[in-house]
Amino acid sequence: MGKPITDRTQDTINVKTNARFGVRHFLPYVGPAFVASVAYMDPGNFATNLPAGAQFSYNLLWVLLWSNLMAILLQSLSAKLGIATGRTLPENCRAYFSKPVNLSLWVMAEIAAMATDLAEFLGAALGFQLLFHWPLFPSALATGVIVFAILSIEKLGFRQLEYVIMAFVGAIGVGYAIEVFLAQPDWGQIAYHIAIPQLNGQSAYLAVGMLGATVMPHVIYLHSALVLPRANGSDRAQRRRHFRFEFFDVLIAMNVAWLINSAMIIMAAAVFFRNGVAIDSLEQAYQTLTPLLGSLAAVAFGIALLCSGISSSTVGTLAGQVIIQGFLNIRFSIFLRRLITMIPALVVIALGVDPLQILILSQVALSFALPGAIIPLILLTRNKSVMSEHVNRPWTTVLAWVVASIILALNGFLLFRVFQGGQ
Repeated sequence: MGKPITDRTQDTINVKTNARFGVRHFLPYVGPAFVASVAYMDPGNFATNLPAGAQFSYNLLWVLLWSNLMAILLQSLSAKLGIATGRTLPENCRAYFSKPVNLSLWVMAEIAAMATDLAEFLGAALGFQLLFHWPLFPSALATGVIVFAILSIEKLGFRQLEYVIMAFVGAIGVGYAIEVFLAQPDWGQIAYHIAIPQLNGQSAYLAVGMLGATVMPHVIYLHSALVLPRANGSDRAQRRRHFRFEFFDVLIAMNVAWLINSAMIIMAAAVFFRNGVAIDSLEQAYQTLTPLLGSLAAVAFGIALLCSGISSSTVGTLAGQVIIQGFLNIRFSIFLRRLITMIPALVVIALGVDPLQILILSQVALSFALPGAIIPLILLTRNKSVMSEHVNRPWTTVLAWVVASIILALNGFLLFRVFQGGQ
């Protein structure tokens, strides 16, 4: 493979550096946020959103709205850190924090990356199994082969890899657009539950899992690297312009991810909850769609799941490379990393563990890893010696700390429920 993302320069992706701001000048900057957004619609989202809709109807749609707003803020801060410093979040952590702190942050980041990888691999394998009726283990091996092939595309240029990932995002969106159209949901109830928060002990476990599946720690690390191929050096005006374009990239990509996640709950509520069908597995969801909505909906579901697993597994591998390279200053082959991180998923599949439960638990694990990415990000972006003129405004830092506090509070509530024996 070519150079790691963090070694790339502005020569990797040619962008015009004049001061104009228009659609034609913005388009070359579109891509990094869409690559990051794949993690916000990975198979873990299927595993949390479908039961949320099937069990609680539209009640938890508000969680996705709030999570999306958090994601916009956090991904923007990560992008700004990369643009302002020319270094990734893990590299900045290594430069400004002590060795014990960095070691702890690296361990948390690796746990998050492994939990994510497990969910993504399982999801893609399930997609193959549902569509082609292959056994789960050969499906997982096929997933690995395809991910290796997609990673190889980067040899042609990182922009080409971005195009491939964006095509997968489009396929997922089309799949769920078809399902929502066929489901004919109650749009009045949808609008109400997006705006009005509702939460109880029974739905708390899924709500925190949805948060873990929506705000992803590994792509908070990754986004700071994804912007580097378009970096325009140390010119202050160019950095400001770059961040302005990237912020719009984030707004568009994160809202696409929000719509797709919302479509998952909407479809599950309109089809499964309305018909009194409890969803205990993704296989059951696929099989139940055929008698309720027809074969087109089931195929769309399978294709969306497959595209989600393959694309998010690719992005997860990129994030893992940025994490180990940034925290430990180790140049690590992305193909070797992909090979190593396949092993836990293959073991879980070989042991016959229930995929849906593993997917949900992996998302809960991600929510506990979030503070390890969010808190360093806030500390660095509020520091003028790190960010120079791009340092956070006071209100931005306050909002970021509010987000971190909400996440920590929800995690604490989940722990309390777990120790009580609830779910």
